[in-house]
Amino acid sequence: MKNHLHRLPEYALWLSLAVLAWFAFAVFAPKIGLIGWQTGFGFMTVTAGPILLAIAALVAVVALALAYFRKPRGVWWKAGLALAIPAVLFAGLLSVRAQGEAAPPIHDVSTDVYDPPQFSAQTLAMREEWGANPLNDYATPLGQLEMWQDRVDPDMAIKTHADVIAENYGDLQPIATQQVSQQRALDAAVAAMADIGLQDIRRDPATGTVEGVAETFAYGFRDDVIVRIRDGRIDMRSASRVGVSDLGYNAERLRELSKAIRQRLGN
Repeated sequence: MKNHLHRLPEYALWLSLAVLAWFAFAVFAPKIGLIGWQTGFGFMTVTAGPILLAIAALVAVVALALAYFRKPRGVWWKAGLALAIPAVLFAGLLSVRAQGEAAPPIHDVSTDVYDPPQFSAQTLAMREEWGANPLNDYATPLGQLEMWQDRVDPDMAIKTHADVIAENYGDLQPIATQQVSQQRALDAAVAAMADIGLQDIRRDPATGTVEGVAETFAYGFRDDVIVRIRDGRIDMRSASRVGVSDLGYNAERLRELSKAIRQRLGN
């Protein structure tokens, strides 16, 4: 028994490393198709993750106390490292949660809130295959949309997508193209999408649109992006396939895409 207590810091470290491996698998396995995002994010990270972190931290605290105060003093640094691992992971979870609470509760953002660019039939088919979020009417109050009915407070429930975007992402504006040909604008959009790392980029000169797919580094979440060149302006839209809130990533992507397009056009 004494030998096992002496080795408790080592056991605690192995437990924390196992929890770290659990989170690594949860984050990256969905990206390569080993498990679904619901399992990786929903169960492994959100549901089971905090429980495993609490167990690992508790074992590490006990191991640290025994190692530090016993005579002779044990390898307390192993217990300290075992405690640091769940602490850092838990801080990461809290950071993501805080980011989610601070971001607007939407997952679809456009520079044109009155007539957002419409995705092609091909993109809609891919979204359907994924079981993706519906593309909602920007003029309908969130409280009237099933996804948000029980998730937003009364003040937010009366606001539409257009309202939320205008209040939170007023910096997202169309790009003027009066002095630029349609062909050059399309070329710039295609190149800019590649510049920021989008995949499956598709151009449709007939509709004046370019579409692409963004994939997140963690969990492999996919967002659909479209650029529309029409009436002397370039409008952009980015919509997540899954999740209620996008943590602000779609707006940030449109900022990045807008900057890349302007650079391509020499603006």
